[in-house]
Amino acid sequence: MAQTYVGAHGGEAQHATGHATGDGRFWALALGSIGVVYGDIGTSPLYAFKEAVSHAKGHGMTGPDAVIGVLSLIVWALLLVVTLKYVIVLLRADNNGEGGTFALMALGQSVAKRSAPILLLLGVLGASFFYGDAILTPAISVLSAVEGLKLVSPVFKHPAVPVAVTMVILIGLFSMQSHGTDKVAAYFGPVTFVWFMALAIGGIIHIVDDLRVFQAFNPMYGVKLVGTNGMLGFTVLGLTFLAVTGAEALYADLGHFGRKPIQFAWSLVVLPSLVLNYFGQGALVLSNPSAMEHPFFKLYPDWALIPMVLLATCATVIAAQAVITGAFSITRQAIQLGVLPRFSIRHTSESMAGQIYLPRVNWLLLIGTLIVVAMFKESSNLASAYGISVTATMVIDSTMAFFVVWQYWRWPLWKALLLIVPLLLLEQAFLTANMLKLFEGGWFPLIIGLACALMMFTWLHGSKVLARATKKSEAELEWLIGKLESKPPHRVPGTAVFLTGDPESAPAALLHNLKHNRVLHERNIILTIRTEDRPRVPRHDRVQIERISDGFIRVIAHYGFMETPSVPKIFEHCRRKDLNVDFPATSFFLSRRSLRTTAKTPMPHWQERLFIWMSRKSEDATEYFKIPTDRVVEVGTQVQV
Repeated sequence: MAQTYVGAHGGEAQHATGHATGDGRFWALALGSIGVVYGDIGTSPLYAFKEAVSHAKGHGMTGPDAVIGVLSLIVWALLLVVTLKYVIVLLRADNNGEGGTFALMALGQSVAKRSAPILLLLGVLGASFFYGDAILTPAISVLSAVEGLKLVSPVFKHPAVPVAVTMVILIGLFSMQSHGTDKVAAYFGPVTFVWFMALAIGGIIHIVDDLRVFQAFNPMYGVKLVGTNGMLGFTVLGLTFLAVTGAEALYADLGHFGRKPIQFAWSLVVLPSLVLNYFGQGALVLSNPSAMEHPFFKLYPDWALIPMVLLATCATVIAAQAVITGAFSITRQAIQLGVLPRFSIRHTSESMAGQIYLPRVNWLLLIGTLIVVAMFKESSNLASAYGISVTATMVIDSTMAFFVVWQYWRWPLWKALLLIVPLLLLEQAFLTANMLKLFEGGWFPLIIGLACALMMFTWLHGSKVLARATKKSEAELEWLIGKLESKPPHRVPGTAVFLTGDPESAPAALLHNLKHNRVLHERNIILTIRTEDRPRVPRHDRVQIERISDGFIRVIAHYGFMETPSVPKIFEHCRRKDLNVDFPATSFFLSRRSLRTTAKTPMPHWQERLFIWMSRKSEDATEYFKIPTDRVVEVGTQVQV
């Protein structure tokens, strides 16, 4: 599921922490976390047990051994991977109250300076694999729910019908993103809570059909299934991992709901409901093997079938919504951290700061999801592709967590290894098992992840090359000011704001304005927007103002990697510190760089061309930083990279 979620409760609970218990919002946060945090893992019973047991039986495993072995693997994956790693350990590794891949990366980089490049590599890879997950999650979730219609009417048994219905639902879901989800998000928690209650009731009804399912609490049944069936056992292990997909959202959504509400919801609602439902499916299949075709929907009486299909569809749409919004959030973080070019970011709610919409990301996800549904057609086929990106993300999270536990928490090395290595070995086993499905569809999320990683590393490398090339033509700001004071140019009334990435150097737009126009404004503000290695920056630390001379002022605006910069808001903060800017009398100077290839580039030529293409597709700085368009003066420069 999503690495980060900024949406349904973003503005209201953005800084929720474990202290939420004392302010009366604990129950609301716990209910909200059920809808957002657990939407993905909550829809896993639709397909996880069915796919693992069907594969086992289809390749010769005996009924009881296959069912109890699969149940044992599912239960212990829930206990070790989700409960131990995420609920108990990682929820305590917060970066100023925030969680997620980039938050964990920044936390590790703050203390493990020598390992910073390794952590950057891991962070980029983790974010890249998430995009593969973001395409597959809506597809498999919605398709698996719609396939329940096959039990309602023979019309839906035609393969094209569930595919068509799924595509219509997905198109509708992605189309509504531009309008925001704050109006419907209030129902996410209650609807998903009802879903978990339905999961528990369905399991309780049938768990007495065969009490042998309780043997699954003995981990040896799962170990025996994997250890005595060779490659088949390993393949089944990979399929049982479907039961824990979405677990990474526990940590990613830490900042929106807080540690204690998330832990409470998992322990008292989500985990018991999941275990009861899986045990109910297992008992039903043991007592009635013919139920294996649709074990989840067979848990319920005929009169409840249509309501359950509708409820399942709602639950899967909520799970898909969370992963879509997560894609928006992680893209914004990547832009802020400088690993992706600027994309258009729109805020869809005035009251909820976390409600954002990225048009380009939204439509790329929709296209990818529709292609996946059209290619794989059935949730069983999609199950083979699902898992690689999630297991890879989990392995990356565990690796970065080692640096945090060892360096940030200052645990002894042996103690950190004792905690993390067993989890890594387990997740490596899941990853290896999922890699066996590489040629059955697993190649798809792998290609998506590697393509995203290639673009991120290209942007990182190209940005460094561009910065070095630009630096050659720049002059020190204080040297230039000294020159201007000794030989002042013609002054014009008003204020000029020059945006630059380096507050110590004279902006290229300033140099070109002096060179070609030979004028200087009465007041000149050198504005630099910096992204810090923390999620958010307090308002009182937002701007740093330094008066360099009578005519020059340096302003450095600090933003966290989960925040979107806004020039008008920056100057609102400046006004509180006695620096007033009259926008109608202010000109904003931007340097628009036109990149050109060169024979002596430090990058491979294909990467150089990719970087230039990405740069041209980047969102205009005027739009991205919310600068008034009628006050912008762009100065063009050519730079060879």
